[in-house]
Amino acid sequence: MTPDEQRRSAALLLWPERPAPGEPLAAALAEPFAGAALPSPPRRFLQALAVKRGRLGWGADVVEPLVAARRAVLGERAAGPPRPLIRVDEFPHARAFDSRGRFGTEGFRRFHAVLAEAGVPYLLAATPRVSREYLDPEVAEWRPLDDAEAEQLRALAGEGAVFALHGLDHRTRRRSPRRRSEFCGLAAGVAAERIDGARRLLREVGVETPVFVAPFNRFDAAQYELLAARFEVVCGGPESTRLLGFSPTPVWRGEAVYLPSYPPLYQRAGAVAAELERLGEREAALWAPITLHWGWELEDDFAGLRRLCRLVDPEAADWRRFLAAVAASRGA
Repeated sequence: MTPDEQRRSAALLLWPERPAPGEPLAAALAEPFAGAALPSPPRRFLQALAVKRGRLGWGADVVEPLVAARRAVLGERAAGPPRPLIRVDEFPHARAFDSRGRFGTEGFRRFHAVLAEAGVPYLLAATPRVSREYLDPEVAEWRPLDDAEAEQLRALAGEGAVFALHGLDHRTRRRSPRRRSEFCGLAAGVAAERIDGARRLLREVGVETPVFVAPFNRFDAAQYELLAARFEVVCGGPESTRLLGFSPTPVWRGEAVYLPSYPPLYQRAGAVAAELERLGEREAALWAPITLHWGWELEDDFAGLRRLCRLVDPEAADWRRFLAAVAASRGA
């Protein structure tokens, strides 16, 4: 990890607080970011194996070091409520080729209504096309956004929502469940063309995308640079460890912030709520990257989602606030 990346990561961790003059920043903040650089391929494999076996994870390997670093630098000012960053995958739903079905726009509106009633903001990962069979690499048929989907996106944009690009069509190029990805294996120029074309199509319906969320949480490590040149934040998930390694979150890598989301914050809303409650009890004032799949929340008629909403401070969860912190830390 370069000195610039470490300084920026430290500033993002401490934001909006600043250490007192003369604080030993380097010593206090070196340890939690020591493993933030991209590991070698063998190391990534071993990290993915350690995560699978429960020897590497969110609590002991992300929360504890970052809380300790904040405490060492800020003292009593380090304590506070967690800062949840709720990311919602995906709209339109990957199974919404028939937009009148269960995963169509009406189902999403019900999900959004729960969050809107509680005043809870979130990042929405969007695609400009919907594949007929997103899990079958041999089926190339797709459709553009229909009128209801485009109108829903425009309405959210009018409400000040923050969006992420979730690929062009969310269709896997690989059949194996362990290798599903829209982008892995693509040459840089081809990947860039898909990304730029997808952003242009979303911009036509009034949606800007400062954040990237890869379909299936998978893209090649070699593609990170082209993503960082286009987005302020690049998100990851459990599947990203094998390709990008396990790291603290959020962390600066190159010219963008890398923001992986790990279990138990990458689960159904009920399980996420339990972890957010635990972070609150210990006053861990960390950015807490949460990933929800709105289709999963249909299963309990949003009961878990309502529980989560009761724990979220809308101001702390505002993605515009996080993007402001990213911009401020860039100049650290």
